[in-house]
Amino acid sequence: MDMPRHSPPQIAATTHGAATDDGGDHFLRLMFFHPFESASRRIEPATAAPRFAPLPQAKLRASASYYLPDANRPMPQVYLKSDAVDVMTDLRRVDAATIGRLATVEEANLAMIAQRVRSLFVVDQRRILGIVTASDILGERPLQVGQQLGIHHDEVMVRDIMTPEDAIEVIDLSRVLEATVGDIVATLKRAHRQHALVSDLQPESLRQQVRGIFSLSQIARQIGISPVTADIDRTFAQIEALSHAS
Repeated sequence: MDMPRHSPPQIAATTHGAATDDGGDHFLRLMFFHPFESASRRIEPATAAPRFAPLPQAKLRASASYYLPDANRPMPQVYLKSDAVDVMTDLRRVDAATIGRLATVEEANLAMIAQRVRSLFVVDQRRILGIVTASDILGERPLQVGQQLGIHHDEVMVRDIMTPEDAIEVIDLSRVLEATVGDIVATLKRAHRQHALVSDLQPESLRQQVRGIFSLSQIARQIGISPVTADIDRTFAQIEALSHAS
């Protein structure tokens, strides 16, 4: 006797009379869909490595020369409320202007002209022995020292007129980083000087080093006025007038 054949149970029949049309099948597929399983099988596209192209090169032409620093290149405009570091000459980026202690006053003057600066570090190797400024050289001090030592003006040496290291005052870099240009101008005015030095400590040895220089004439030019190098009081007055005007 042939046994009756039974068809396999339909999933739709176990769902409390749910419809067996396409809408019901779609609903069940949504119920048993596992999104995490599908996401785990998704393959992310590989990120392409950046491509760099070498630049073309050519032979140097005969009689080629090199650029020199342009002293007339305009410096960035600043204001009295600008950051003080904007007017600081950073000796990590610019070579310090130096001279030996046995150089004559005339040699120091020529060195300043050649390097377009108004002050020089007096050094032995890299140790700072003092500082000499244009005011020291061009003022009455060389004549006075010459008379005291009984020597001619041309024989006066830098060591005779320089400000020695133990008389040099410096500003700590940590204070400069929090100061404004106006603060530096006030510092120079109080000391009645054209220059101020900035120092910090070497990380390895904690030895003090001069890190930067502030120049009144440079500050004036960056603010937008013409400094009167022979009369710093007038330069201070010009800067103060600009401050009141703003």
